[in-house]
Amino acid sequence: MPCPAPRTPAAERVADALIPWYREHARDLPWRGEAFLHSFGAWGVLVSETMLQQTPVTRVIPHLAAWLERWPTPAALAAATPAEVVHQWANLGYPRRALWLHRAAGSIVAEHGGRIPRDVDALLALPGVGEYTARAVAVFAFGDRHPVVDTNTRRVIARVVHGREQPHPPARRDLDEMAELLPDDDQDAAAVNAAMMELGATVCGARSADCAHCPLAAECAWHRNGHPAGEDRRRRQARYEGSDRQARGAVLRALRAASAHALPVDAVLADWPDAAQRDRAIQSLVDDGLVEAFAHELRLPR
Repeated sequence: MPCPAPRTPAAERVADALIPWYREHARDLPWRGEAFLHSFGAWGVLVSETMLQQTPVTRVIPHLAAWLERWPTPAALAAATPAEVVHQWANLGYPRRALWLHRAAGSIVAEHGGRIPRDVDALLALPGVGEYTARAVAVFAFGDRHPVVDTNTRRVIARVVHGREQPHPPARRDLDEMAELLPDDDQDAAAVNAAMMELGATVCGARSADCAHCPLAAECAWHRNGHPAGEDRRRRQARYEGSDRQARGAVLRALRAASAHALPVDAVLADWPDAAQRDRAIQSLVDDGLVEAFAHELRLPR
């Protein structure tokens, strides 16, 4: 592992302020407890981080518990069928993540003897595992020292370090900037990674910042400069109501309700107001491997 970069006094002040704040104010989330790591280890971290992508914490918590109760190890999930996996994913959204987890579990069993790899490059080689998830597993499951950067982290760095209200689009430099803020001690580095995400999620929000309760207010260039407004480059998510995403979700709900049975294509969302959108949603689900089409019928993948 490369030697940590020299840290500036400002970086040391950031860590000194963040770590005690996080220990006092961090939300009590199941994947942060010692009992969770003892029971599920790195597999639990991988599953939780995958579920948390673009999904609110409150929706993830019950699904995570049910998932890990049913499949507490990669081997258990690898033995399941894709249909069971998609069915269990229920309404978490972005259901391709369910198939990615299933494929990742198969790779973990086939290539790593059923054990989650510790090396970031090996984690990145797993299906569906990206830069954030790989480093999150290495840091929060194994205690290694790596920068972990999500949307909340990028916003906090943009404000504290650069004085900008919103971050630039994601780039490789985000990891370098976060690395410069990490203490040399592995445990403290993990705490700073988690604290930056927590701060962005609960205090330094995208639409409002509670600077009066921010442990980094004294170090924050954006706060010091009077909160100058900047160009908001965040991607706007398309409206869900009436969207193709809504149609895709409705198709999957119909097939999950049918359980192991196939449904005639014409019977799936027969009353959907936009027939072209319905057909487009079905085709996109087939293309993603989330639905199988055969003999004019549809079913969840086997």
